[in-house]
Amino acid sequence: MIEMVSRPYATAFENFAITRPEVLCLSADLTSSCEIDGFRDRHPEQFLSLGMAEQNMMSFAGGLALAGYRPFIHTFGVFMYRRPYDQLIASIAYPRRKVRLMGFLPGVTTPGGMTHQSIEDISVMRSIPNMTILETGDATEVESICEAADSIDGPVWCRVLRGSVPRLFDTPIKVGEMRVLSEGTDILIVTSGISTEEALRARSALSNAGLSIRHLHLHTIKPFNAQALLDHLASVRYGVVTLENHVITGGIGSLVAETMAEAGVAKRLVRLGLKDTFAHGGSRSYLMRYYGLDALALVHGIEDLVGQRFNISEQDLDEARVEAVHSLLKAEGL
Repeated sequence: MIEMVSRPYATAFENFAITRPEVLCLSADLTSSCEIDGFRDRHPEQFLSLGMAEQNMMSFAGGLALAGYRPFIHTFGVFMYRRPYDQLIASIAYPRRKVRLMGFLPGVTTPGGMTHQSIEDISVMRSIPNMTILETGDATEVESICEAADSIDGPVWCRVLRGSVPRLFDTPIKVGEMRVLSEGTDILIVTSGISTEEALRARSALSNAGLSIRHLHLHTIKPFNAQALLDHLASVRYGVVTLENHVITGGIGSLVAETMAEAGVAKRLVRLGLKDTFAHGGSRSYLMRYYGLDALALVHGIEDLVGQRFNISEQDLDEARVEAVHSLLKAEGL
């Protein structure tokens, strides 16, 4: 039975920040939705509300970092780069400021549709010099994301999960490393974020079908340990399947493809994720099924890779964790 942790970021950030007075908590009018409302109420001297003015917030955070503070910016990920891209580059990335960009609602973890879904942020952030990219996949990684981000001498982009989050791992994020979740010899699966839970759902059914699965979970997307990936690739027979809560262009599928191409690795690659499309509104489980981001889509991707059908159905997979469609939070909670 998977342990579910309620609002792990809220507790983790408060525990982290209260012992570091130079850490400032910045909000862009989504305070409760980013689980920092309790911190605001208990530690107002470390809290700043910048309102719905993300461009100003980026420049303001860059100035705070220049003055020796370490601002943690909190808003939905999509509002952190689409609206204030120029200020993000000029005030934070270019001068390599120690600003930690805590982006909530990555990918299809919101029913809010295109305006709220951060589906191409990894593509954008990977292309920005000086930017580190971290992504949380469970409660333990959410609990350790602040420490991990704050260890970087420069700006850090973080994809943060909120609400009720499963605990899948026992150890915190170690920047620059990848988690080896199984060490099979047939297929390499590479996942990040919520996609890792889906891969875990599929693994027992795939094993029962006679496949030996090697599974890597990425919490550090940039910098990326290319040699470690190549070593794992050399250990599998068929090839690699990537599954991500993101468009396949520029995300971890592209990251794996680039690594293989540059090293001249002649093995097959199947990239699963959003395929040149925006997602519409709906529950997380519905969107993952509709756009081919779930465990069953991973099974079908592996079948395409090996050229064989295993007759695995939804009933053969480990039980899905279905979240309530309606939230008790106010409308901004989308």
